[in-house]
Parts: sequence; structure tokens; C-alpha cells
Amino acid sequence: MTRSSQVDPHPAKPWLRTLCVILAAVAAVGAAPFITLTDFGLSAQMFAGDGNQTLRAAGYAFSIWGVIYLGLLAYAVWQALPGTGGSAILDAVGWPSVIAMGGCAAWLFAAALDAKLATVAIITVSAAAMIAGFINGADRRGTGARGGWVLWPLGLLAGWLTIASAINALTVLTAFGTITAQTRETWALGGVGLVAVVGAGLVWRIRHLAYGLPIAWGLTAVWVAERSVKPTVAMAALGAAVLMLAVSLAAGRRPVRSAAPGPSH
Repeated sequence: MTRSSQVDPHPAKPWLRTLCVILAAVAAVGAAPFITLTDFGLSAQMFAGDGNQTLRAAGYAFSIWGVIYLGLLAYAVWQALPGTGGSAILDAVGWPSVIAMGGCAAWLFAAALDAKLATVAIITVSAAAMIAGFINGADRRGTGARGGWVLWPLGLLAGWLTIASAINALTVLTAFGTITAQTRETWALGGVGLVAVVGAGLVWRIRHLAYGLPIAWGLTAVWVAERSVKPTVAMAALGAAVLMLAVSLAAGRRPVRSAAPGPSH
């Protein structure tokens, strides 16, 4: 075999993107402790309290951030290791993950400043970026460690941002008075339905369990929080959670399409 025909097992990675992924992951994980330790503005709970009368998730649901943060740190470290090398999957998810992780940190500071419209814009852009990147990454998925280190943490983040975007938007609309006491249940049902339709459609397209699980988790937490106050909304959320779980499991069993060839390095 000639030298020109040999394939480099560890093609070069863009150093700037690699560094930005690390910095964005550190920012995402470190923002909440920084705000707490410095007593900077409102906590996320205080921010959500102004407008959470339309749709709420039980407090335990947000413990998923611990799992997501650990996954993001593992992903950031893994993609920076010299032995990891460049790949089509990292090309697909790298910059979208920077936007999404940076957005997680930016959202906390916007919430602390009670910048309501900014929180909606930030979380929507973050969710859209991570979903788009995750779809492209899943189409180029590898086997073994690569799929685990990349798709699982970023899939969990994309899924959670999907349902969090809907709750955030409803919270802000309620705080502004756009959603009134008379229309809260209608808006809540619409939010649950939208999350279920978008989530189920995307997880069927993506064919990866990581995206659907956090949506099902969040919808179940909505059922827990709303079952004594808005039983119709609660039952709709529980039904949507079951749907998401069923579609996610079915989608995970679908055969993966052949990955598109990535750029040469």
C-alpha cells in the first residue's frame, strides 16, 4: 500500500471547535453554581414561579440536569482526546452543541435578570441548534463508544430542551398576561399536544432513544404536578408521555440508514 493510499486512523480535528466545546460545557455546568454562590439575581425556581400557573413540571424532573451535565462533560473531554480524532459525527454535532451548551448558561443568566423574552429566544435557538445537529449526527452514527460519548448526552440535552422550551414559553406568556385564568387549560393542552407531536415526529426521524426519554420524563412530571389542579391536562400529559416512550422504543428498533460519507480530513 502506498503512503498516499493509507487512511489516517485519527484525522485532525479543528482545534478551535474542540476548545469551544470544552468551554461551552464548562459554562453550562458552572453557570448555576456561580449564580448561587454570588447571589446573582433570581434563581431558576424564582423565575419560573412568576407565570407557572399554566403548565408546571414537578420539581424532581429538573434533577435530569445532573445526568445531562455529567454527560456533557464526558462528551467534551472525549472529543478533545488526541486518540479520538476527527470524524463526520463530530463535524455534525460540534458547533450545534457549542450553541446549545452556551445557551444553557446564557438562559440561566437571562432568568436571573428576569429577562423573560430573552429566555424564550435563547432556549428556542438552543433547542433548534441541538436538534438539527443531533439529527445530522445520528445519520452519521458510529458504533461502540462513539455513539455513547456523543449521541447519548447530546440526545438527552436536545430532548429536554424540547419540552423545556414549551414550558418556558407558556410561563412567559402567563407572566405577561397573554394567557389568562380562563384560557390556561386550553394553552396547557396545546403545549402538551405540541410537545407530543413534535417529539414523536423527531424521535421517529432520528431513531435514537436518547431524544425521547427526557421528553417522556418531563411529561410524566407534568402529570405529577398538575393531576390535582388540572386533571384533564395531567391525563393528557400522561398519555403523551406513554406515547413518547412507545414511539421512542419503536424508533430505536428501526434499522439505521447508511451514514452519509463525511468530509475527508
